[in-house]
Amino acid sequence: MLAAAAALALGACSARDQGSSSNSNTGSAAAPSQAANAANPAGDGKAVCSGVSLAYAGTINGSSAALGQNILRGADLAVKQHNQANPGCQVTLKQFDTQGKPDQAPGIVTQVISEADIIGVVGLPFSGESKAAGNLFNQAGLVTISPSATNPGLANNGWKTFFRGMGNDAVQGPAAAKFLTDTLKASKVCVIEDDSEYGTGLAAQVTQALGAKATCSDKVKTGQTDFSAVVNKISTESPDAIFYAGYYPEAGPFAQQLNDKGVTAKFVGPDGVKDPEFVKGAGAGANNAYFTCPCVPEDNFKDFTAAFKQVEGADPGTYSPEGYDVTTIMLKGIDSGIKDRAGLLNYVKNYDGQGLTKHFKWDAKGELSDTPVWSYRVENGKIVNNGQIS
Repeated sequence: MLAAAAALALGACSARDQGSSSNSNTGSAAAPSQAANAANPAGDGKAVCSGVSLAYAGTINGSSAALGQNILRGADLAVKQHNQANPGCQVTLKQFDTQGKPDQAPGIVTQVISEADIIGVVGLPFSGESKAAGNLFNQAGLVTISPSATNPGLANNGWKTFFRGMGNDAVQGPAAAKFLTDTLKASKVCVIEDDSEYGTGLAAQVTQALGAKATCSDKVKTGQTDFSAVVNKISTESPDAIFYAGYYPEAGPFAQQLNDKGVTAKFVGPDGVKDPEFVKGAGAGANNAYFTCPCVPEDNFKDFTAAFKQVEGADPGTYSPEGYDVTTIMLKGIDSGIKDRAGLLNYVKNYDGQGLTKHFKWDAKGELSDTPVWSYRVENGKIVNNGQIS
């Protein structure tokens, strides 16, 4: 099965699709096609290495585990494709579960750092855990590329080892506001935030970008299940749209309770909500839901999607392609002959190349210059591409 999947993934890029892959892509732009020069984890098959490992550090279990599992599977696919194509360079991908909790992340990260064969890390996925443990990576000189931690402040801590594989919330926030007002034509928006580092930061960005059109706000807590007070407030305010800054475990029942109350405002969630688990939790409330995400739809990455399904036994999800891309970059560094942490850190810092999802080149703070933001919506119980916002 692995051989068949790798063959699919290593097929000629000339066979890539152009434009929309299905009639579900009815947004402002078709999903991107795979670039002919997109980095391939297989390389030239001639790499030689020994005793080097990469790590995934982040949630594998826990309340928002699906988002981390998406990334882990993308990283796992890249490593398996690399190892199959390069018998002389077998890289190990080690897995460390933080459960996405800021209070657990430092201890887990200390374990990662203690294993000397680990020279690069995919993660951490969430902003709160990244804030809590990023300095430990920095002190150890161990490069990390997060495919999903979006809080802008993470890049302002002076960490030399922190890199981000997508746009931050200073990019997503204004894009979300543009989507709410220009595409959904909302003139009254309620911004609801959870108590996470991610939720509070994103809500602030969206509220600022909306200006006078942010007409109401409220807060919820991680783990909350009864949203009646917030729902009643929103019902009274009669907004055109609701933006929920948080994660899918709370967003699902919140959207369901809004629907049960008869609130007809469009529901918009960010990348932390964009998951099939939200659709399950929201029930009929998902029918009116949209999402913004600095993640790229994989609609036209046919080889990647086929290989992902074959090897990982699941469909790719939010940030799976980004996880694949950032792992590929580290594998390319290893294939170039790098054997230690300092070498891989320098390689990533100076990297300049095309991936599946975007062009990767970082500034001094670990931020990308290419930071697309896309919209998605629920259609027939599935999350589909709704077009690029910015």
